[in-house]
Amino acid sequence: MNFKQRRSFLKQGGTGLALSLLPALPFAAQVIELNEANLQSGKDATRILAQYALNTQYEDIPTNIKRESIRSFVNYVGVTVGSCRHKAIDICIESLRPVSGSKQASILGRSERFDILNAAFINGVGSHILDFDDTHLLTNVHASGPIASALLAYSELKPVSGKEFMNAFYLGVELTIRLSNALAPNHADIGWHVSGTHPSIGAAAAIGRLMRLTEEQMIWALGLAASQPVGFRDSFGSMNKSFNPGRAASNGVFSALLAQKGFTSSNQMIESRIGWANAMSTKQNYSELLGDLGTRFEIAKNTYKPFACGIVIHPAIDAAIQLRNQYQLQPDQIKSILIKANPYVLELTGKKSPQTGLEGKFSVYHSVAIAIIDGRAGEKQYSDAAVLNPKTIALREKIIVEADPNLAKKSGEAIIILNDGRVVKRYIESAIGGVENPLSNEQLDAKFLDLTEDILPRSKSKLLLENSWNMGSIASAGNFAKSTTV
Repeated sequence: MNFKQRRSFLKQGGTGLALSLLPALPFAAQVIELNEANLQSGKDATRILAQYALNTQYEDIPTNIKRESIRSFVNYVGVTVGSCRHKAIDICIESLRPVSGSKQASILGRSERFDILNAAFINGVGSHILDFDDTHLLTNVHASGPIASALLAYSELKPVSGKEFMNAFYLGVELTIRLSNALAPNHADIGWHVSGTHPSIGAAAAIGRLMRLTEEQMIWALGLAASQPVGFRDSFGSMNKSFNPGRAASNGVFSALLAQKGFTSSNQMIESRIGWANAMSTKQNYSELLGDLGTRFEIAKNTYKPFACGIVIHPAIDAAIQLRNQYQLQPDQIKSILIKANPYVLELTGKKSPQTGLEGKFSVYHSVAIAIIDGRAGEKQYSDAAVLNPKTIALREKIIVEADPNLAKKSGEAIIILNDGRVVKRYIESAIGGVENPLSNEQLDAKFLDLTEDILPRSKSKLLLENSWNMGSIASAGNFAKSTTV
């Protein structure tokens, strides 16, 4: 029976056991036919997501989506290795080493080893502590870090091929983004941090796929993960922000491990009136979660940061750097700077007098000042010393930020008045790194090597970069994880 015959069969009321006897089709075709009537109510959402996670084959994923998945993974490896000497990672290792019961899994860029739950947590923290990770711009969810951290830890416990890894990685990221879209923007508006609350479910789906869970077990894994939301936006500017995706990674592994052994959960935890979606947001859009599953790929909209800070600041930084370079601006030439920005810029990054590098990542004032001074906004521009530099402080005091609700998050404008009376301005329609103006593979390579050059020997960084691009074809994902360490 071909696809058209199947469609006719379904329209005539064919369901249940008879459907199970039909020849297998790609999961997307089945979902579209079987669940179109449920898109508004979300009925059976938990089961549908479980089925998709268990049935999607790597061969079902279009070539361009595989390519974007690899780009997301390459960015993850560079950022996580690059963060491995951050104070937050040192604290994690010092705190958890005495209670970690085994040395199953690697910490990227380091020699220490931990049990898989703590390794997933620490690498999840590392993926986000620099605020340099991937971003899906509609909700600002950073999906790759928790998913990759969970998968790399598990791949050192059980044999996992690169192909299996990348299939599970795609599934975890895609479901995480869809879950985020389904609750946006109300979920974040009431205070939740999307990079802590949603990826635990995506990570459970990814690990459950590698475990080859039954459908019932996968439903339980998703339900257990949904029961562990973590993170509030008030944590922004502190180490707690990266704690959230770290816990999401370990929570996902934890949930799948329990479900595999029969630890039960609700069968409708995501969509129930008294379940996850209704408790986490005042608005639910199940069409965003389930619609065109397997044919609309949200991972295709993933973006990669050129600047190591909150992404809503990027248009302002982009404009400032362009003006600096075009007019060879020096701080002592500048009388004032006006930044016109989406209202989220002040809401999320309005710290006017940051005292630490982490706070600087959420200060549009510091970010624009350092962009003018250094001509870039990489990790070195967000050190404690850079934030407390008198030259930076003096320039940021000249900056005014004006919220404009008509500006999209991807857009912004910088207007600089010089001491000699000249006025220079630059409008940014789509900031560099966004969907319309993405980083090239070559720019991702440069970012990767810049982040890892102080961690690994140059030759090892280049080999790790090459292996990251080839993750889908390597024999052992566990060996890849080991290769990232010193």
